[in-house]
Amino acid sequence: MSWLFVAGFVVLFVGLLVSIALHEIGHLVPAKLFGVRVTQYMVGFGPTMWSRRRGETEFGVKWIPLGGYIRMIGMLPPRPSDDPRMLRSVSTGPWQGLIENARAVALEEIGPGDEDRVFYRKPWWQKVIIMFGGPAMNFVLAFILFAVVFIGFGVPVAKPVVSSVSKCVIPVTQVDQRDCRAGDPATPAARAGLLPGDRITSVGGAPVSSWDDATRRIRSHGAGATTLGVVREGKPLTLDVTLIAQNMPDPDDPSKIDRNVGFLGVAPVTVVERPGLGYVAAQMADFTGRTAASIVNIPKKMVGVWDAAFSGQKRDPNGPIGIVGAGRIGGEIAASDLSAQNKIMFFVNLLAGLNLAVGMFNLIPLLPLDGGHIAGGLWEGLKRAFARVRRRPLPGYVDVAKALPLTYMMAALLVVMGGLLIYADLVNPVRISG
Repeated sequence: MSWLFVAGFVVLFVGLLVSIALHEIGHLVPAKLFGVRVTQYMVGFGPTMWSRRRGETEFGVKWIPLGGYIRMIGMLPPRPSDDPRMLRSVSTGPWQGLIENARAVALEEIGPGDEDRVFYRKPWWQKVIIMFGGPAMNFVLAFILFAVVFIGFGVPVAKPVVSSVSKCVIPVTQVDQRDCRAGDPATPAARAGLLPGDRITSVGGAPVSSWDDATRRIRSHGAGATTLGVVREGKPLTLDVTLIAQNMPDPDDPSKIDRNVGFLGVAPVTVVERPGLGYVAAQMADFTGRTAASIVNIPKKMVGVWDAAFSGQKRDPNGPIGIVGAGRIGGEIAASDLSAQNKIMFFVNLLAGLNLAVGMFNLIPLLPLDGGHIAGGLWEGLKRAFARVRRRPLPGYVDVAKALPLTYMMAALLVVMGGLLIYADLVNPVRISG
C-alpha cells in the first residue's frame, strides 16, 4: 500500500468529517438564533476524545468518526396531563415505559429559566428551519464543490465539428479491442467524404447548433439515406450520406446499449469551457434527481451489498458505500496515474456527490433522521392552520415521543446498514479500476 493511497484515504476521510461538522453547524446556528439551548456539539460518537466548553455549549470530537450531532434541550414534549376519570393514567407496556423514560431524561435537561428555550415549544416553522439546516448545509456544500469543478476547471464540450473520421465499422463490443480489418465495411462518413474540420450545420435539412443535436438526429434517423449540411474552409456544402444501423452506447448511460440507431462514424472536436452558475444549478438538479432515485432503491441495493459481502459477488459500482469505502476510493484516486488536476477534480466531485447523498438521505421523513423532525414540524403547522380556519382551539405540540418505537427500530436498522457497508467496504470494496 503506497503512501499516496494512504494520503488519499485520509484526505477524503477528513473531507467527509468536515462535511459532517458543517452539517451540524447547519443545525446549530438556527437553533441558537431561535433561542434553543444547545448543550453539546459533537463530531463523532462514543467516548469523547477532546472537548471544550464555550458558553452553554460543549464543543468536541468523539472517537468513532461515523457521524455527529448537536444536543438541544426539550426535544420531547412532556406527557399530556392525565384524565382524572381514568383508573390508570400510565400504560405498563414495554414501549410505553421506554417512551416515558425518554421523556424523563429529556425533562432532566431543562433547568430554571429554560422553559421558553426548549425545542418542542418553538413555532413549527422554526423547528423545520432548525432541522432542515443540516441537509441544507450539505446541499450548499455540494453546490459549491460542483461549481469548483465545473467553473474552476471547466467542462469538456463536444462541438459539431469533425475531429476524426472512422475508416471502418467495428462492432461496439470490439471497438476497444482491435483496429480495422480487410473485410470491415467503410463507415457512412468515410463513404460520404467527410473530413476533419468539417462543421456540421444540418442533418436531413434540419439545422443543428450542437453536437448533441446532430447526434440525436443521426441516431433517431436510423438506417437510410439523408443529407448533411457542413461548412468546409468557410464554404457551405451538402453531402449525401447513407446511414447504417448500429448498436451504440446510450449517451446518458454508457452501460446501456441502444440497438439499431443511426450511425455516421465521426468523432467531435472537444473543447473545455467554463459555464456559469446556471449550468451548475442544472447539473445539481439532475444529480439530485438521480440521487433521490438511488435512495428509493436502497433496500434493493443493500441486498446486493449483502451478496457481495458474503457471497463474493461483484460489488455494484453504483450501489451504496460507507465512509470507509469512500475513503478507499480516495486512496485509489491518489495512487492512480491520473494527472494532479484530474485527481483534484475527482476528489472534489466525489466529495460533492457524497454531500448531496448525505443531505438527501437525511430528508427521509423518518426519525431519527432530520426528515422525521421536519415532517413532525410540518404536521404541527398543518394542524394549527386547519384549527385556525375552523376557528377551533389550537392543538398541542406534535408528540414525536409516540414515534420512539419506530425511531429505535430505524436507528437499529441504520446501525446494521452502516455495519454491513463497513464490512463490505473492507472485504469486497467498490473499485474505480480493475
